[in-house]
Amino acid sequence: MTSYRNSDPLPPIMQGSPPQMVPPRLDWDRAPWNRWAFQHIRELLPTAEVWRGEGPVRELARNELDLDDLLVADGPGPEQTLAGHLDESYTDGFLVLRKGAVVYERYFNGMTPRTLHLSQSMAKSVTATVFGILAGRGIIDPASPVTRYLPELERTGWRGATLQHVLDMRSGVRFSEEYTNPYSEIGQVDVAAGWKPVPPGTDPAFKWPTHMWELILGLTETDRPHGEEFVYRSIETDVLAFAMERATGKRLAQLVSEELWQKIGAEESACFTVDSAGYALADGGFNATLRDYARFGQLILDNGGGVVPASWVEATRTGIHGPLYSESFPTGSYKNQFWIEDAESRSLMCRGVFGQLIHINWDHEMVVVKLSTYPDFTNRDYSVATLKAIHAIADALA
Repeated sequence: MTSYRNSDPLPPIMQGSPPQMVPPRLDWDRAPWNRWAFQHIRELLPTAEVWRGEGPVRELARNELDLDDLLVADGPGPEQTLAGHLDESYTDGFLVLRKGAVVYERYFNGMTPRTLHLSQSMAKSVTATVFGILAGRGIIDPASPVTRYLPELERTGWRGATLQHVLDMRSGVRFSEEYTNPYSEIGQVDVAAGWKPVPPGTDPAFKWPTHMWELILGLTETDRPHGEEFVYRSIETDVLAFAMERATGKRLAQLVSEELWQKIGAEESACFTVDSAGYALADGGFNATLRDYARFGQLILDNGGGVVPASWVEATRTGIHGPLYSESFPTGSYKNQFWIEDAESRSLMCRGVFGQLIHINWDHEMVVVKLSTYPDFTNRDYSVATLKAIHAIADALA
């Protein structure tokens, strides 16, 4: 079984006591196991709470429409309904906010409004937003060298790089994002972060990092001059997070709680996965509910809402555009750990592998969140189809 869509019979993964189908430790994030695992991270991995605080929940007004039968272009294929697209693309949760009100909200695959769902690389945007808050108060300076905050990295490839290089993934540090190669640096992240054991059958002489800081210290080579070129590398976000922790004396989960989650009126506490040294995985270990991801997106749409400096949001919407960035949106860009869809709308996106997306569009005053469990890390057809669906929803609501 490769995977199952929501319209297919549900396999009994982790059903019964004791359960008969238990996700294998090496492949919990792969199909079909990810369809269960992404909603149950706290049952699989150690986590640190991102407390929502004691403040009031930001209530979301409701102006609901039944968009199930809205015709949307399905990537390279013919038009189909929005409901059909959500089934085809292994959706767990989908929510549309327009002018701050819920227009459309759907849950699948056992997900509920209280379920925390793994964000994968949407965590990068959450982390960088807190960086922007700290920068606005002068606690950390994006123009400063990385080594101002982390002098130990003078012996690594980040020597000479600024934090802005890291924010924009324009440092020259050598790091392979080859997900299916266990020896690649991103493969080593799985082990260092505590997500996976050392893969059986690998070279016994290979030195696997025991936690994320150890992995970072071992990245001593560069491929290009700092600032020359964008190359997507997840480890950049973890360097940012360690700099934030060093500048504040607080751990990342506490920073996200105090600076962001307690201020957006979150409905539920979130969580991060943590490694053996207690480090919260900034590049992909954040988990939250569908509605709280939407509240985060609305905060950005509100130009920071008095929490994030408006100048930071504006700077994040301003990038160098071109096909270098993504084949799914060839006029896109990347800035401050957010994706920019194109130079005209300047819509921002938080994106994660296996189909995680927050889409923030100022022209239509709209936030869309899609939480998914694709069978593969990436799928261009699904990504293109989802953007086309979002545009169709925007046109229908205009």
